[in-house]
Amino acid sequence: MTDLPPVAVEAYLNWCKNAVEHFLESLFEKEQGTAYGTLAESMRYSLLAGGKRIRPVLAMAALESLGADPLVYIPLLAPLELIHTYSLIHDDLPAMDDDSLRRGKPTNHVIYGDATAILAGDALLTYAFTLLSDPDYDKLVSFETRVKVIRELSIGAGINGMVGGQQMDIASEGKALDLPSLEFLHRHKTGALIRSSLRIGAFLGKASSQEFDRLDRYGQAVGIAFQIADDLLDVEGDAALLGKAAQKDQDRHKNTYPGLMGVEKAREMARMKLDEALEAIAFFGDRAGHLRALASYIIERRN
Repeated sequence: MTDLPPVAVEAYLNWCKNAVEHFLESLFEKEQGTAYGTLAESMRYSLLAGGKRIRPVLAMAALESLGADPLVYIPLLAPLELIHTYSLIHDDLPAMDDDSLRRGKPTNHVIYGDATAILAGDALLTYAFTLLSDPDYDKLVSFETRVKVIRELSIGAGINGMVGGQQMDIASEGKALDLPSLEFLHRHKTGALIRSSLRIGAFLGKASSQEFDRLDRYGQAVGIAFQIADDLLDVEGDAALLGKAAQKDQDRHKNTYPGLMGVEKAREMARMKLDEALEAIAFFGDRAGHLRALASYIIERRN
């Protein structure tokens, strides 16, 4: 790579985030002032409202572990953030989690109304696949590889992934799930798109079958660790740092890891998932330095 990424995880996150956000900002420049101005403004409002961009960052780190330059592939990693943002807009709606704050700002429907928020989410979802199928990227990666990426993203985001997991979460409110059922739910709701991020990085980086398997195993473990950390933050986190209300899971009778096994056992499970993730990528040696740092960061973060 021409510009080597920083070693410290916070600096690395900012380096990746800035690169991703520069591309995201460029997507809406031409839409301002058109007949779709309000819709484009609503999409842009949530897409550029902040966040760690952890999904494209994980894909970038996966590419690094394969010896590829992640900056080259940002146009094909940005769709992960479009999908994630659409899911947040819809999750915040009154019919779902009914949240008024996201990342310290009013949620999309509070500013633009329910109807525009729904359409903004729909538009971000479809825009992700517009980008991935754009023939302008034929020179970057073969269409055959992009079809694999498109399929992976649609599975991770769809009924067999994030959307299916969200429905499970809604259906299980007020019911007591056992640990296997809870993990199954979160492998879909949260873990599927995180796992897909690693797999997409592997596809784009031309991973061997062994490399692909290691990145896939890492993605599965980190996906669950991320959800456990989220559950713990909802119990113990500071709303000012979180940028949204805390202690909402208990109020809505949601199934969480601390609720099922207690805070300390949940922490132990997060550490176990971290160990699984680190073991999976030991194969890559020094090339996986940022993947290792990100796994630790995910379970230690405070927001």
